[in-house]
Amino acid sequence: MGEIMDLKMKVQAIMSSPVITARVDENIVEVAKIMDLNDVGSVIITDRRGRPLGIITDMDIIKRVVAKNLNPYEVKAGEVMSQPLITIDPTANITDAAKLMSRYGVKRLGVMYKGRLVGIVSSRDITTITPELIEMIYEKARIEEATVIPGYAQTAVGYCEICGQWSDILTFRNGRFVCRDCLEEMEK
Repeated sequence: MGEIMDLKMKVQAIMSSPVITARVDENIVEVAKIMDLNDVGSVIITDRRGRPLGIITDMDIIKRVVAKNLNPYEVKAGEVMSQPLITIDPTANITDAAKLMSRYGVKRLGVMYKGRLVGIVSSRDITTITPELIEMIYEKARIEEATVIPGYAQTAVGYCEICGQWSDILTFRNGRFVCRDCLEEMEK
């Protein structure tokens, strides 16, 4: 995953595509069937020309139809959907996507490119890759902290690559910077 190396992963790398949609005039039973058939927790609601209008999530159906004891055969998607659909460009950073979700209090964003709906990105998509990003940030910080001491090409200051402890003097052995204690263990 080369995109992670610069710590600026793009939305297009984690979005789901193609997008599962339903028409604004479909009833909630049909919308629920589409969600079940595609094993998704939301669908983008479109007009008859395929333009995105809003989104319906499984929770929208529970709160706005089931909890109110409405007949799902009589309720149309347009009556239940959350609108407008908040969107983002596929080349935006996932950090921007997370900020947008937070600002609008949503968990999913439509991904639009040149006026077309090309994907959907969810907060779950972002949290799925977060541990990997945190590891990359940690490694980047370790590399930056393990700066070589001037005049000593084989020693550095930073974290030992064996025990992980901070050391003012790391020695480069067998392709790794190691602390004194680990160096002694290696030489035994």
